[in-house]
Amino acid sequence: MTKALRVLILGLNYAPEPTGIAPYTTGMAHFLAEAGHDVHVITGLPHYPHWEIAEGYRGRRIHEEDGKVRITRVSHPVPAVPTGKSRIKMEAVFALQAAAVAGPRPDVVLAVSPALLTVAAALRWRTPGRTAVGVITQDLYSRAIAETGALGGRGAKAAERLERALLRRADGVIAIHESFRRSLVDLGIDDDRITTIRNWTHIKGVVGDTQKLRHRLGWRDGEIIALHAGNMGAKQGLENVVEAARAADRDGLPMRFVLLGAGNQRAYLEELGAGIERLQFIDPLPGDEFQTAMAAADVLLLNERPEVAEMCVPSKLTSYFASGRPVVAATSSKSAATSEVIASGGGRLVAPGQPEALLQVVMEVGADKEEALAMGLRGQLFARDALAEGAARTAYVTWVEQLAGARRAAVLPMAAPATEEPAVPAPRRAFTSRSRRLGAKAV
Repeated sequence: MTKALRVLILGLNYAPEPTGIAPYTTGMAHFLAEAGHDVHVITGLPHYPHWEIAEGYRGRRIHEEDGKVRITRVSHPVPAVPTGKSRIKMEAVFALQAAAVAGPRPDVVLAVSPALLTVAAALRWRTPGRTAVGVITQDLYSRAIAETGALGGRGAKAAERLERALLRRADGVIAIHESFRRSLVDLGIDDDRITTIRNWTHIKGVVGDTQKLRHRLGWRDGEIIALHAGNMGAKQGLENVVEAARAADRDGLPMRFVLLGAGNQRAYLEELGAGIERLQFIDPLPGDEFQTAMAAADVLLLNERPEVAEMCVPSKLTSYFASGRPVVAATSSKSAATSEVIASGGGRLVAPGQPEALLQVVMEVGADKEEALAMGLRGQLFARDALAEGAARTAYVTWVEQLAGARRAAVLPMAAPATEEPAVPAPRRAFTSRSRRLGAKAV
């Protein structure tokens, strides 16, 4: 190992948030701390996927410890119904609050995007020969705005210009998939500054009694269960699943579509699906039961809006493949999800936004038990070989140490090298604080 580094991580999402980006930011922080580096995380208030601040986290500034990782949580608004503008406001406030946290100068600052404006907060530290900045792109921000139509055409162009300008100033950028790497190059980022490090399977494979859980959840014997586990947001386009369940009702098929989790679209989807017998909503389950539910299902569903192509790599796939169940993915042929399903051999693809086609493929996969088992096993092998935590651990530690080693060669455009360490600005207003240990871990 190189000399111990002082590493600062800026990311809106962190444990105890159980899904989405948080498990990967949490894991990365642990990788670096366990490698002997001094890791400080500045993060937000736990709110995802419910879009409400978790109990016990009200406060202007909160200090915690998560093993060897020091955590500072800063306050920010959390929109009850997140839209493009309300999310940007939340992310902007978080970035401003994160930039105001005082402390010793780090050797490396890592920004997790989204939130994109967090990159701007990280760049305030960048000084040639002193501090390097790396960015982990978990979603492609400008692609997300363009593909979801969140801010209209002008907003998408403005987001693209901002993302390009910020990422070009970073010393290194992580792409979580090769498709992201290609999109980043298309955005104008030099390929030699991009490193691909895959997200990993973070579930531990602890599975309980699947039959017992099926009965508790009301799943009947002989009924094909198609389970969507995770966030219910706009990009998932789960109206498609609701309409597939409606068609299953119409045809009297022995199956059930299950939407497990939370999200800003759940109430709308429940209203849309009212009265559909073969549609079930389940609140988020504890970690072990969540894994058991995936193993108890006959088919695991991934559904995306037809417009979604380049903006993300669905994090649920890392858990789906590890569960050993076949995947049915309703997604664009251009999406990262499509390339993952093809590479793994762990499922079937169907065109997005076509509920009748989705229903047909789910029934085919669920009815062919032998092929379903084979797909599940192929998915598990893919998770073991391509999505291994150990590989990600080594890659992140190596990348950060290389950033630190190359920082003396970094050149900040339009700026002369600093001759002495600049003062870190203190917050403009007083904050109350409290300390505790972080007990909850990412699932």
